[in-house]
Amino acid sequence: MPELAAPQQDEQAAAVEETAADVLREVLLHQRRLRDGGCEGTVCDRCVRYHLDAVRTAMESGRPLEFVLPAFPVKSPNPAKVLGHLPDTAEELALRFLDELCERIGKLYAPGAVITICSDGRVFNDLLGVSDEHVTGYARALDNTIAEAGASRLRTFALDDVYRDAGHEEMRARLTDGYAPSLDELRTEVRDGGAPLAMYRGITRFMLEDLSGPHYSGTRSALQRRCRDLAYRVIQRSRAWGNLLDEIFPDAVRLSIHPQPCAAGKIGILLADTPDAWLTPWHSVAVDVGGRFTLMKRAEAEAAGALPVFRGGRPTHYVLEPAARACA
Repeated sequence: MPELAAPQQDEQAAAVEETAADVLREVLLHQRRLRDGGCEGTVCDRCVRYHLDAVRTAMESGRPLEFVLPAFPVKSPNPAKVLGHLPDTAEELALRFLDELCERIGKLYAPGAVITICSDGRVFNDLLGVSDEHVTGYARALDNTIAEAGASRLRTFALDDVYRDAGHEEMRARLTDGYAPSLDELRTEVRDGGAPLAMYRGITRFMLEDLSGPHYSGTRSALQRRCRDLAYRVIQRSRAWGNLLDEIFPDAVRLSIHPQPCAAGKIGILLADTPDAWLTPWHSVAVDVGGRFTLMKRAEAEAAGALPVFRGGRPTHYVLEPAARACA
């Protein structure tokens, strides 16, 4: 087969680059940004340029684009935030959004895209006081939700797929020993400020909310101290999980459910409509507000007058009627 002339090669390369940029703009329309992180415009051109090489390289090979998203770990143990320990409408909506995002990418690039959801519940559920049985139940129900939704462009991956011969405690120990930075390294990063400090504060806040449920009987100050320590360990395990995923999925574009600074190695992505850039489906409930869904903490939804909706005898989400919205 004769080689393409240089002008044709240049035209093809330019077309691939344009399509790659279009794909990234589609993803970045849903970007979860770090406050004062440096991004500009509805779609940040600097973030597009940062990830352009990875997307363009995949397109040049003609393979589907691969995105990796560490997410969907397990429900928060605090009943003031969630409806229970199994996925519900909040997760279903987020999964449908991710599958539809891949569908839209497929209209720009024919081989399409897949998102591998790397469920990290087993990575740090012990730090949250969540049982391994609940992690297993959540993961199985999540797979069922994906199948029932027909989300064919989504895949799942978990720590159980890495250390198949190990018990759950050993899995976490092997992950930390092999891939985690030291706690002293992380403390130095946080003291230097910037994105690590913002991450630390955000996770500390979530830990405080998750662990301050009705089962906790200690003082607020003691829990705050405990959560500050746990936040470092959560970040340590999360970093280890990320390093392992980089090894297993070296060509994938990394997504994150946490807000990210401009032109970072990960793209923060919003999974649902929410006024809080840190809120996720597993820390909240879905609330139907005038025909559109938003995420709220369960206690806030109920305080606003939202009513639960049941499916199969189990509450799955809330509806906030117009009269209640007017009073909220």
